[in-house]
Amino acid sequence: MSIHNILLVDDSKTELHYLSDILTKRGFSVRTAENGEEAMRRLEEAKPDLILMDVVMPGTNGFQLTRSITRDPRFVDVPVIMCTSKNQETDRVWGLRQGARDYVVKPVDANDLMAKIQALG
Repeated sequence: MSIHNILLVDDSKTELHYLSDILTKRGFSVRTAENGEEAMRRLEEAKPDLILMDVVMPGTNGFQLTRSITRDPRFVDVPVIMCTSKNQETDRVWGLRQGARDYVVKPVDANDLMAKIQALG
């Protein structure tokens, strides 16, 4: 699977800008969502090749949203990478148990993120 379209879900405008910049400079098409409801609307509009998911957000958190998306038959083939400041091993394990394919801790290292994306493609 070739990854081109990425949905970036994060409630921080700074983080959205930073990650969008990293990804668009490397040729990815990026759409953003600032919360769970907006993320679900974006998914309905167009199915991405990859979702980068923050954990700590108002309303539905990233763990809950990842669980919903990865268990939805329409999106079961869309990989999710958790992208969060929660750096405990228990958080990483929980994220993977919710259906995430990988887990990146903020501040995000661009090369590390690219390696994880390429490993999926």
